[in-house]
Amino acid sequence: MAPAVLVENLRRAFGATRAVDGATWSAEAGRVLALLGPNGAGKTTTVECLEGLQRPDSGEVRVLGRDPWQAPAAHRAAVGVMLQDGGLPTTTRPLPLLHHFAALYADPWPVADLAGRLGIDRFARTTVRRMSGGERQRVSLAAALVGRPEVLFLDEPTAGLDPHGRLEVWELVRAEAGRGAAVVVTTHSFEEAERLADDVVVMSDGRVAAAGPLPEVRGERALEEVYFELTRRGAA
Repeated sequence: MAPAVLVENLRRAFGATRAVDGATWSAEAGRVLALLGPNGAGKTTTVECLEGLQRPDSGEVRVLGRDPWQAPAAHRAAVGVMLQDGGLPTTTRPLPLLHHFAALYADPWPVADLAGRLGIDRFARTTVRRMSGGERQRVSLAAALVGRPEVLFLDEPTAGLDPHGRLEVWELVRAEAGRGAAVVVTTHSFEEAERLADDVVVMSDGRVAAAGPLPEVRGERALEEVYFELTRRGAA
């Protein structure tokens, strides 16, 4: 069976800067993949190519077997995206916004249930512009989840959340993988990667320094130790 997400020899440059330089990895349905790397490693560029927001210079990216740059609306409806900066309209309140998103899907997650799971009902009367960073994170995650997507791209999903909030999000993310979704999480948190990931990709200088199941990548050492060794010496 083909992977849900495929990155093969991906290259993307901005002028003389090679943001992604021959990256290859894949993500499977029913598993969580953590994408790790320092700032400038090429993580965001890679994910934006997978989301159809950027076009590769060369190589191949596939999501559910399709080129995301040319994918039709039906394909996009099967992909949930949580951007690091939210991308939410600032003057609306969360529940009307989520009901609007839910109406776009054939079998959406009931908004009342989703809002309760993420604690959004506690600040339901607050407009997006007046929310805290953690509250906006919850709404952004709900917007990515409401369509029950087959593939989820989550960029720093627990940034700004307190410890209890992080545990709630981790539980939801694991549940999404449990129902069969492929989940790609971009994170700087080693704890998050250890708690969530089945598979890990470490990027450095636009290339893949390591990729595979978490136990194989970390071996007998802590993931943090392996990560710093890989990113300090660069990709092989």
